Amino acid sequence: MSEHDLAPAAHAFLARAPRILFFTGKGGVGKTSVACATAHALAGRGERVLLVSTDPASNLDEVLETPLGAAPCAIAAATGLSALNIDPEAAARAYRERVVGPYRGVLPEAAVRSIEEQLSGACTVEIAAFDEFSKLLAQSEATRDFDRIVFDTAPTGHTLRLLELPAAWTGFLEANAGGTSCLGPLAGLQAQRELYAAARAALADPRRTLLVLVSREERAALREAERTRGELAALGISRLELVLNGRFRAQDRSDPIALALERRGEDALRAIPAGLADLPRLELPLLPFGLVGLDALRALLREAPASIATAPVAPRVSSEPVLREALPTLDALLPELEGARRGVVFTMGKGGVGKTTVATSLAVALARRGHPVHLTTTDPAAHVVDALGEPVAGVRVSRIDPVAETRAYAAEVLRTAGASLDAKGRALLEEDLRSPCTEEIAVFRAFARIVAEGEHGFVVIDTAPTGHTLLLLDAAESYHREVLRTSGQAPEEVRRLLPRLRDASYSRILLVALPEATPVHEAAALQRDLARAGIQPFAWVLNQCLLPLSVTDPVLVRRRAAEARFVAEVRELAPRFAVVPWCADQRDERLELFEARSAAAEASARPRR
Repeated sequence: MSEHDLAPAAHAFLARAPRILFFTGKGGVGKTSVACATAHALAGRGERVLLVSTDPASNLDEVLETPLGAAPCAIAAATGLSALNIDPEAAARAYRERVVGPYRGVLPEAAVRSIEEQLSGACTVEIAAFDEFSKLLAQSEATRDFDRIVFDTAPTGHTLRLLELPAAWTGFLEANAGGTSCLGPLAGLQAQRELYAAARAALADPRRTLLVLVSREERAALREAERTRGELAALGISRLELVLNGRFRAQDRSDPIALALERRGEDALRAIPAGLADLPRLELPLLPFGLVGLDALRALLREAPASIATAPVAPRVSSEPVLREALPTLDALLPELEGARRGVVFTMGKGGVGKTTVATSLAVALARRGHPVHLTTTDPAAHVVDALGEPVAGVRVSRIDPVAETRAYAAEVLRTAGASLDAKGRALLEEDLRSPCTEEIAVFRAFARIVAEGEHGFVVIDTAPTGHTLLLLDAAESYHREVLRTSGQAPEEVRRLLPRLRDASYSRILLVALPEATPVHEAAALQRDLARAGIQPFAWVLNQCLLPLSVTDPVLVRRRAAEARFVAEVRELAPRFAVVPWCADQRDERLELFEARSAAAEASARPRR
């Protein structure tokens, strides 16, 4: 992308950016698109740029149309641009081999197996991925071939956890001088102290690092951006900017859907928190096409002529056959969901697709039919309370509080496994429990406990975005081993977690997606990962669809036409699926999603006279 193609505001944003840029924000706000467009534009200025994804469910490969791995890969169509994915599982395998390898053939086989078992937990996955992140951030030799480093991060909760780790692990190593941890002998970890301290310093240095909060003109996204701003300030990260992505201005003032979309954005911006309003801001438009491929990415930071909305497009699947048929609505799923009168319903998918909205609406619908419901979330950036609004009779709302769960878990381990230890042994156990990894174990235990509640009624669980959820589900067996190691026994809810998740009559998974390439393809990959674990989804939900509606605004017309391709893909993938029309009133959408939405959609879809 030539520097002369850039919009003036985009040019100014790039001109003041330091060497390291982080892009973070609520799921679905366009972090990957903005990070990729920024990296591509910097490369277009003649710079050597490394684009890094820290998301366990990275979709850089699809957006850049290039297969990526853990080593920098040159992007053929973008001179100067390279990209990589930090793969937590691959990093953990390499980490384990670095630790265990020197002992093979030296120690007895039983001792080697013991070390491998010790390094099989989720703690190892976390620290191994964090090591790779820290090297890119703090070791000059790791990135000496590049002028700029651009990080495309996971949704907010996972990213805050990542950014907290330099301080958390540094503090752990300073406070604990001996013994072993879930990562092996602490003496071996002391070598990492300088790396973690350097990573922390780089994050907090405004001359080297800029953290970009990406948001949409939506109340929930702006609220999360403000919460993130406060938490980053507490971590000593002070250089922040705001990118407001997907700004929409109706071109056809006779289109009520376009006017409602514009009005919703204006209402959200009028309520923008003061802390965000004071940040330097770059505004980017809602484009009429998906941002996959370099040609599409170039448009994001360019001056956008009005003609871009009406440029011809050849959709891979015509929308007409889809428009001529009645699309299944969400309320049609209810009879089967409530038939067993108990069990757990999960909403899963990419961040920002509406998992929380669907989960909240389902909880309300079940409660209105006389069922007591526990609505909760595994998302570190929990929103179910905000989504529900005022209390609803029959719905109990909670969230898994990592701090409270960690405190309770540590107390339990000391009360059980620590009861028979002498003073030295108890001190070593207390050291182990101060590891940042203890929080992950505690949260997993809470998750298993809540799933067990489905034996006695309905539990609706709004999960974290895909990568975080996969790590949680994949960790079942490794956490089981970790609990055995630290407390001597696994609670019944942990032992029965996997059988419950695999029981299709007990656990119902709704894969939620938007009618766009990345959300659909990420949900398809999640479905494949679940199948390998013996878990099958109950249904797919395509949320915020324009297809059931009548639109005339040129941007919305093109976006609506493109949706047909993704409806066709989902029809092939899903055991059953439902389509939810875009709703102007988000409050009505939360409470009425499972009601008779089809009538409103049909009325909107009727041709105008």
